[in-house]
Amino acid sequence: MADHREVEDKYDADEQVELPYLGGLPGVAAVAAPEEQELEARYVDTADLALARARVTLRRRTGGSDPGWHLKLPTGDGRHEVQAPLGEAGAVPEQLRDDVQVLVREQALAPVATVRNRRTARRLLDTNGAVLAEVADDRVTAWTGDPTATRSWREWEVELVDGDRSLLTAAGRLLAASGGRPSPSASKLARTLGDILPPEGEPPALTPKTPAAIVVQGVLAKQVAELVRRDPLVRCDVPDSVHKMRVATRQLRSVLATYRPLLGREVTEPLRDELKVLGELLGHARDAEVLAETFRSTFDAEVRGLEGEQARDHVLADMHRRYERAHDRVVVALRSERYLDLVDRLLALAADPPWTDEAHGSTRRVLRRLVRKDWERLAALAEAVDDGEDPVLRALGLHEVRKAAKRLRYSAEPMVPVYGKDAGRFAKRIKRIQTELGDHHDLVVARAELRGLARRAAADGADVFPLGVLYARLERRTVEAEEAYQKAWRRASGRKLRRWLG
Repeated sequence: MADHREVEDKYDADEQVELPYLGGLPGVAAVAAPEEQELEARYVDTADLALARARVTLRRRTGGSDPGWHLKLPTGDGRHEVQAPLGEAGAVPEQLRDDVQVLVREQALAPVATVRNRRTARRLLDTNGAVLAEVADDRVTAWTGDPTATRSWREWEVELVDGDRSLLTAAGRLLAASGGRPSPSASKLARTLGDILPPEGEPPALTPKTPAAIVVQGVLAKQVAELVRRDPLVRCDVPDSVHKMRVATRQLRSVLATYRPLLGREVTEPLRDELKVLGELLGHARDAEVLAETFRSTFDAEVRGLEGEQARDHVLADMHRRYERAHDRVVVALRSERYLDLVDRLLALAADPPWTDEAHGSTRRVLRRLVRKDWERLAALAEAVDDGEDPVLRALGLHEVRKAAKRLRYSAEPMVPVYGKDAGRFAKRIKRIQTELGDHHDLVVARAELRGLARRAAADGADVFPLGVLYARLERRTVEAEEAYQKAWRRASGRKLRRWLG
């Protein structure tokens, strides 16, 4: 198995148009000789196109430099690709099927499309010979069932390798100036399927008179879809995927808490309990990631001059082991019937929520009141934190403020399409409180963890003096984070910012 992150852009091109000279792009020192390739890819999916509807592709491709099975998962800023050997033509590798279990469950995976491609590939090199990007000139023939009913097109594809997005942007401008047009489809499969693949629906226009149920159902559908979308990325251990799935889990719990008066609690409360269990599992892995990054950034900034590499490596190795153990437990949980049943119940909730009578009132009357309630809860918790109290109790109090800010942000953000800039500005200020207190909490936890890490490092014979310096720096950063929170709170608590709440 191999995997990598894929960032690419595609452009349609007419047959008579020539690919422009690429050597003048920024950072490109040379263009390697063109390579001619004959590729054939067979895409597999369920009968109801569960993978394609989730913008996931799974194919078996022959020819070219990387024949084999390719699974491509959308990440938001590109795609994550997992590869496996060719194996037998009809046998999907078990690991790849497991990666998309939440989407396909027990359904059969069968061929849904075939794509043949005559490719001319050109690699863009820097002064050291490293590959910055690859530009492919593709002539594509594709079909779904009957090989005589084909679609054909020419496409230019730019895929980053070691280059950055500025190169992708510059290449796009050059190709557009040379007659290229942004591709109407995100992938060759989507283009091949055409009308077979249902288009994404447009969200409804929202006003203060819109029934609260319509707004809330949109929020539920979005968050459940985000949870499901993150699942394969977590299984593949894509960077930041655990964090984003944990955020989706917590946001769902928070949404169900805020909208309690609108939804049947006999359905939503058991779901909140299950989401809490899932969030805690993801939290163990995420906490190890956060601790590692906190220690690494502080070591790099403050401790490098003390020859603290031995202590740093000991601490980071400990965090890495902790993360791996926690991630393994998460993957086991994601394969369980308990988790898959939770996903099914969440999908059912988003499709047909158990509304109470209150949910049919207007957004102005119903949802603004719930946002105001969350604001009042946050304000009460913030005012209750005493400057002079015990530091441990104060840290706990600030952590409760952070959780309340997060809940308020999640209830305010759905109001942005309804109330526009006023709601957007309010949500942004509340998010800043959450961010500053998140940093504060991470630093408090890191200081507590550092004591045990120092004891283990000393037992292994490492010089722990740099860890003492690290602890002192973490203390300073904790004070700075609280000062940043105080500034954020002053900016967020002005009455003018809440006028849209009525």
